[in-house]
Amino acid sequence: MIPLKNEIKRNSLPAITLALIIVNIIIFSHEISLGKSLEGFIKNYAAIPAVFFANKSNFFSRIYPLITSIFLHGSWVHLFGNMWFLWIFGTSIEDRIGHLRFIIFYLGCGIAGALAHIYMNPASTVPTIGASGAISGILGAYFILYPFSRILTAVPIFFFLYFIKLPAFFFLGLWFLIQFFSGTLSIIKEGAASEGTAWWAHIGGFASGLVLTPLFLIGRGKSSSRSSKKNN
Repeated sequence: MIPLKNEIKRNSLPAITLALIIVNIIIFSHEISLGKSLEGFIKNYAAIPAVFFANKSNFFSRIYPLITSIFLHGSWVHLFGNMWFLWIFGTSIEDRIGHLRFIIFYLGCGIAGALAHIYMNPASTVPTIGASGAISGILGAYFILYPFSRILTAVPIFFFLYFIKLPAFFFLGLWFLIQFFSGTLSIIKEGAASEGTAWWAHIGGFASGLVLTPLFLIGRGKSSSRSSKKNN
C-alpha cells in the first residue's frame, strides 16, 4: 500500500518537515560522493548494536550514532520511501504539535527506534541506518491524533493499481501488524539484522510515538483540523 494524500488541512508551513527532507537529500548526496570511503563513513555514523554494547565506557560514542544514523540512507529508493512517508504524515503532526516540538519528537522517536533494534539484536555487527524509526513515531502520532481521517492509497493488485481511501486507523494498524509480524519472525529465524530491514526500529519508533504524543500535546490546545476534509 502506498499512501498518496491525507485529509488533514494544515494551518502553517511545514518548515521542519521540509528542512528534514532537504537535509536528508544533501547527506545522501554526500554519501554517494564518498566512493570507496563510504563504508568507513557508514561504520562511523551508523548504529551498530555490537559496537553500542562494546563502548559502555564511552558514553558519547554510544549516543551520537543513535542520532546520526537517522540521517543516513542506503539507496535512493530507501531515501525516497522514507521522505515520502515523512511528507504525507509529518506535515500534519508538525502542524499539530508545533515546529520546535516536532523536531524533538522526530529525534526522540528515531533514537527510541534505534535502541529497540539494538536491544533486539545485541550481537549484530550490521550497521543500521535510516529515518524509519523517527518516521514510524510520526505514524504512531497520526494513529492517535487522526484515526478516522482517510488516506488516499494506491493498492497494487496483480498487474493493476487501485486507488482507495482508507481510514488512518486501518492503514496504520495494518502497517504496524506487518512490522510486528515481520519483526517477530526475524527473531524466530535469528536473522533480524541480516535481512536488510530493521523491523524492531519501526516497532520501537511507532510505540514511542504512541507514548510521547500526549506529552507533546500539553499546552497546545485543541486542533481545529481534526475534522477537516481538505487534502494536502
